[in-house]
Amino acid sequence: MGKVSYMKLKGSQNLRLRLLLATLSSKSIIIEDIRADTTWPGLRPHEVSFLHLLEKVCDDCVVEINETGTKLNYKPGIIMGGRHLVHDCGVSRSVSYFLVPLIVLGLFGKKPLTIRLKGITNDSKDPSIDTFRSATLPILKQFGVPAEGLELKIECRGVAPKGGGEVVLSVPMVPNSLKATKWVDEGLVKRIRGVSFSTRVSVQFENTMIHAARGILNPLLSDVHIFTDHKAGAQAGMSPGYGISLFAETTSGCVISADTAVSYARGEDDADLEDDRIDLIPAEEVGEQIASALLGEIKQGGVVDSTHQGLLFLLCALCPKDVSEVRVGKLSSYGIEALRHISDFLGVKFVMKPDASTGTVNLMCLGSGFQNLSRKVS
Repeated sequence: MGKVSYMKLKGSQNLRLRLLLATLSSKSIIIEDIRADTTWPGLRPHEVSFLHLLEKVCDDCVVEINETGTKLNYKPGIIMGGRHLVHDCGVSRSVSYFLVPLIVLGLFGKKPLTIRLKGITNDSKDPSIDTFRSATLPILKQFGVPAEGLELKIECRGVAPKGGGEVVLSVPMVPNSLKATKWVDEGLVKRIRGVSFSTRVSVQFENTMIHAARGILNPLLSDVHIFTDHKAGAQAGMSPGYGISLFAETTSGCVISADTAVSYARGEDDADLEDDRIDLIPAEEVGEQIASALLGEIKQGGVVDSTHQGLLFLLCALCPKDVSEVRVGKLSSYGIEALRHISDFLGVKFVMKPDASTGTVNLMCLGSGFQNLSRKVS
């Protein structure tokens, strides 16, 4: 065996993206100084959980962490995929933190991927599972991913602090490669859809959120439908909470999203939880905030909302050696970091053309020519 060459990185920023790109590009990495100067140094529980997840979906990957958790050696393996996989995501981040890299890895696996994820399904840090199902998955279709076999089933909901939710993700593998896209027309908003949820609280919370959201949206558009998903018993997880996800569907097939969830804070004991009960946002305010947030995303323009920019750029970079062109609103900080890391790992650089009249940015790139070399050849 030859000596392994490692790319050296520092800090905890964008750890998930770095690990995902390292796996796709088959580049071994060393990450040092992971929160070395903080009171609680080293990797966080959700980051360790993500490393365990990579070990489940990849074969022969090597993970080495030092005693303090401030240094990580990662040597990627072969993306396998597989059926009937199960992973407990813990309760420090929601399952969406794990879902986004999973769909990309699943596309380039040796076998189609089906995995059950357990943990928190809705929180205020990550996009909700409803947003993932209604706004994230449709993005893949723009790159030639077949709709058949691509789905997310919500079996139980779970919110912080105790979680208890379960979802099942299915991802088909691409036969060879993605398809380059020209996706620059966001169209006009033709309808707004949404899903509200409540677990272990009165359904009245949902009705209040919906009424408040419609109060802002209906004067602008008549076609507004927000569905309720009240869970009880085992399907409601282990903690009380409520939330709402809204989606604006456009005439050109784009889906712009905004969402949040409200629950008691993650605490070490019941005393902490009692202190945080006062800080819960009223349901009416939640509905108004998310409706306003959705309008803000629509106003920015672009074919995806700000939370999906990083995924959009990554899919463009993974296309064949052909030109892809997309249009987004104001670049988010994560979108900018994604562009930098894509350049470092895949060698793909984007040409950016800001449009002063609309405040949007056109981005073009030549794909890396990435192919699914892991798949079984029949």
